[in-house]
Amino acid sequence: MKKTLKILITGSSGFLGSQIVNTLKKKDNIELILIVRKKNKDLSKLDNVKMILTKDLFSETVSWWKRRTKNIDIIIHSAWYVEPGKFMTSTKNFYCLNGTLNMALGAAKSGVKKFVGIGTCAEYDTSNGYLDINTKLNPTIPYSAAKASLFIALEKLLPMHGVDFCWCRVFYLFGENEDKRRLVPYLRERLSKGKKALLGSAEGIKDYINVTKAAELIVKHSLSHKGVGAKNICSGKGITLRNLAEQIADEYNRRDLLVFGARKSNPFDPPVVVGIL
Repeated sequence: MKKTLKILITGSSGFLGSQIVNTLKKKDNIELILIVRKKNKDLSKLDNVKMILTKDLFSETVSWWKRRTKNIDIIIHSAWYVEPGKFMTSTKNFYCLNGTLNMALGAAKSGVKKFVGIGTCAEYDTSNGYLDINTKLNPTIPYSAAKASLFIALEKLLPMHGVDFCWCRVFYLFGENEDKRRLVPYLRERLSKGKKALLGSAEGIKDYINVTKAAELIVKHSLSHKGVGAKNICSGKGITLRNLAEQIADEYNRRDLLVFGARKSNPFDPPVVVGIL
């Protein structure tokens, strides 16, 4: 009989984390342990799902994590501060960095076999535009700097304790349960009401990936013996903002409502960001 894997997940109620949970629930021989601030009644009814309460997982100590991760096989850490419009430049990124280091050290001391972290394509030097896992790192904002620093630290720390380490650098997500302040939900909300959608530059090229597909890739790397080191979570294809917006507008037959150049471009956005799988 196949051994049941015990997988601990942080950020399980988040945009990406919830899809990771949904993907894992479809797998056999897996027991999920969720670190949560408030128990989810729908999840608590499911077989092989346990919950551990915390007021703030980033404030927990190394010893707390050592106790909570005893007998855990894999950790998938998707929790982070990601409030749209604020997270990229927030000092809270370094609070999340410090809290994650406590988690990883506690997990290493308790004998966890694998730690999977969620990174970002913004860690890379994006000057070339087309990014593979060997592209050098050059984070330019607090969010990407904290993520890159965490990657560098855990890449050295965890193998010293016999823990496999996988770092999933996520590109541009969209899909189910996305925050309404993000691009795709904003477009749908405006177009569905017959209102103009005010957009930035039309020509920037990004690699968009549906959050369900991203979760499937993360789970694949988490469960695979080959899933170690840095991984790109991307589609491998670029699309301009114009093409993306027009595809969505065509669902409503309202391209006339798209107003490009009406917003200042995000100064942190490079002209091209496409992942290489």
